[in-house]
Amino acid sequence: MSLKSLIARLVSQICSWFRAAFHRRELEERMESELACHVEILADDLARSGLGPEEAARRARIAVGPLLKHKEEMRASLGLRWWDQLWADVRYALRILRKTPGFTAVAVISLALGIGANTAIFTAAQHMLLDRLQASDPEQLRMFYWSEPRQGVVDDMWGFWDDLPGGGQLSSSFSYPVYEQLRRQNSSLADVMAFKPYGEMTVTIGGDAHALEAEMVSGNFYSVLGVSPKLGRAIQESDDGPIGSGPVVTISDRLWTERFGRSPNVIGKVIRVNSIPMTIIGVNPPGFTGAYSAQNSPDIFLPFSMQPIVAPQGSNRPWTPSLLTNQKLWWVLIMGRVKPDVPTSTAEASLNVILNAAVRATMPVGKGAQVPHLLLRDGSRGQYPYVEGFQKPILVLMTLSGLVLLLACTNLANLLLARAGARKRETSTRLALGASRVRILGQMLTESLMLSLTGGAGGLLLAWGMRNAVPRLMSTAWAPPAFSARFSWPIFVFAIAISILTGIIFGLAPAWQASRVQVGSSLKDSGQTIMHRSRGLAGRAIVILQVALSLLLVFGAGLFVRSLVHLERTPLGFRSHNLLLFEVELPEKLYPKTASTVILHRLQERLSAVPGAKSLTLTRVPLISGNASNSTFVPEGQQRKPKGNPSVLMNDVGEHFFSTFGIPIVAGRGFDTRDTPASQKVAVVNETLAKNYYPNVDPIGRTFQAGLNHPVTMQIVGVCGDARYYRVERKVEPTFYAPYWQTDGIRGATFAIATRLEGQTLLPSLRDAVREIDPNLPMLNVRTQDEQIAANLQPERIFAVLTSAFGVLALILACIGIYGIMAYTVVQRTNEIGVRLALGAVPRQILEMILRDASQMSIAGIMIGVTFSLLFARFIRSILFGITATDPVTLSAAALVLLLVALGASLVPAQRAAGVQPTEALRHE
Repeated sequence: MSLKSLIARLVSQICSWFRAAFHRRELEERMESELACHVEILADDLARSGLGPEEAARRARIAVGPLLKHKEEMRASLGLRWWDQLWADVRYALRILRKTPGFTAVAVISLALGIGANTAIFTAAQHMLLDRLQASDPEQLRMFYWSEPRQGVVDDMWGFWDDLPGGGQLSSSFSYPVYEQLRRQNSSLADVMAFKPYGEMTVTIGGDAHALEAEMVSGNFYSVLGVSPKLGRAIQESDDGPIGSGPVVTISDRLWTERFGRSPNVIGKVIRVNSIPMTIIGVNPPGFTGAYSAQNSPDIFLPFSMQPIVAPQGSNRPWTPSLLTNQKLWWVLIMGRVKPDVPTSTAEASLNVILNAAVRATMPVGKGAQVPHLLLRDGSRGQYPYVEGFQKPILVLMTLSGLVLLLACTNLANLLLARAGARKRETSTRLALGASRVRILGQMLTESLMLSLTGGAGGLLLAWGMRNAVPRLMSTAWAPPAFSARFSWPIFVFAIAISILTGIIFGLAPAWQASRVQVGSSLKDSGQTIMHRSRGLAGRAIVILQVALSLLLVFGAGLFVRSLVHLERTPLGFRSHNLLLFEVELPEKLYPKTASTVILHRLQERLSAVPGAKSLTLTRVPLISGNASNSTFVPEGQQRKPKGNPSVLMNDVGEHFFSTFGIPIVAGRGFDTRDTPASQKVAVVNETLAKNYYPNVDPIGRTFQAGLNHPVTMQIVGVCGDARYYRVERKVEPTFYAPYWQTDGIRGATFAIATRLEGQTLLPSLRDAVREIDPNLPMLNVRTQDEQIAANLQPERIFAVLTSAFGVLALILACIGIYGIMAYTVVQRTNEIGVRLALGAVPRQILEMILRDASQMSIAGIMIGVTFSLLFARFIRSILFGITATDPVTLSAAALVLLLVALGASLVPAQRAAGVQPTEALRHE
């Protein structure tokens, strides 16, 4: 038989099965008609042989045999027997579950909680770690990285970098001249393009200034990604030619919706980006996020040709206005698309030759220095910015949510074991009537699967309702969530798969035990003796496991909550209450160098005059923001080295910085009118710096050199108290503060206003004051200092909230499990309790007996849980603060909580046992 004939036959059989299965009434009528026809033909033959009609019909029916048997054989030949059995099992399972609503509700709710928690965490993990760029065939995209040893040639970078374990560094940033040569000489990739997330730019739309995220892209950006705008056209090669040749932007679907009401007339509109007129030429499709990240989209995309005009220098460092010709700064991100017939390793080797030549042509390579080695990595997720910061936390959360699911599954197993015991007589009767053990096993597994799938559906609804819980926890008071969780087919597959596996794995043991009953002895047994010993041991083992897992989850929640409390109570060294913060970004085009100092001074004076502003200052880097600025520090009398000079933290601040933040001046003075742009550059150092660099010496009046490429001499005029700068959990580091007006100018600053009023009350007056100075200067990231600190503690708060939720779920599930096993135990021991009471036992003794059993199980589970907890503590010690991972107080408290919960869950069954009447108990079956 040919393959074509075989496939046709297989398709025909499948179609026949579907017709037979889903047009059952028609099939049954045809079978009845065919069998009746056979009987009628045979009866006619017999009648012609001389028999009477009735006798002929009787003998014909005997000859044909039982019609039901023929029908069953016909159904089997069509492959319908297993379908009929499955459908019968499903209907029977639904009837049984409907008759026991209490049992069904407990099982379904337990599973819904476990599956829902896992699905919610999986949803967040998928979007943070697994989402791909919206591009054509994203698996073909390759992100360019490079690595070099310590003696490398790259010193100046803007972007991602990481230290390598053996020394050296890894980065994804390239200089623009190197990118141009890589693209021009590339022959191993289909094409190579460049992009750069540029941060916020001031965008004026219809007279209103906004701070919007921008991304600069090369002219072939859209063609390499294989994406076409939803409206208008994409940025093209002609837009990315000579400097200033492409004053155009494409905008995100979100910006189109929020600022232009999805009007098709948006194409051709002119907006001002950092005060430069730019024409909107296209609207990106929904879901398009650019090439950097698959989570969030920049608001505007503009060609690299506009960088020297729209954002000269690009940052606060002394680079040349055009970064397109800067050979020293490595800042551009590069991505390419592989050719189907060229292996990645071959393309990487070819591009390394080009990179080597490009570096040597654009940069001085000294003796002994090594040229970076190019690496091609998966680019389907962009630079994958979330993986480093969230991989371990997500792994911890998925582990904890998995334990919650395991608790829910043990509850299911416990309930099914109890149910199997209660239904032993039913099972024995079915076996006696001819049912096979396989059929019994299948029926029990069907019931288990019905429970797990119903629980899975409830869990999916719960996860859908909680889908944005993690993104909201990751958001700040002044910024939207980092991403919006979306349900997609992998999430549904995950929920369905986990439901089916739960039903099979944790329903198999109870189903197997139910199918192994002995028919004769089981039919003779009375209800109170059914499977008491074997089921009791299995149920107790499951409860002990539940208590152990619950202790682990409660202990973990306790550690993370106490760690967060320690962080929140950590002395910061400055006053954080009643401080309102906002940022301004000064376009280089309008405020070059010293002009930025002038506008900041004018803003400071105008804002200080706002009624309700008690004190005001500004700072280049806000405190406790997760960012910090550093500088080399060479005290006078020490020789400055070409490389390897000591480094300390630094910050450019306003005149009233110390009084506004309540940081005391412990020696010398702060900044005042004596410190002018033309006078001696001055600094105030903190106590840690004074102790480290000037032990047993008065630092006031001493000088030091600061700065990497162009060091300046600064004089210490004061010593201030220690204040935390970078993060709450980081200890105070050596830091000096300098007056911002003695610098060459700063592009961005954070204003801090001390006020007795609510921050929102003062906000309209502050906006009016800023608008008076420059109507195109938006106030960015308005928040309080307390909200800034809360955002800095966000990872710890996420852990504390989610693990606390898991801990509460664990207690609920453990309570259900303990209650179930103790209630079942009381029912099984009713006769025994009656005998004890008849022989003189008092109710109090019965109560103590049940509670003693619960305490023994709980203590055994706690002892096992302590071992689990100590092993888990080794895994999370690096993300705790102010508390050891084996903290005995937290572990003891968790154990006590579990013991109290166990006793509380056992109290109702124990009271029920103590209230049993001896005469009724002795008659109980």
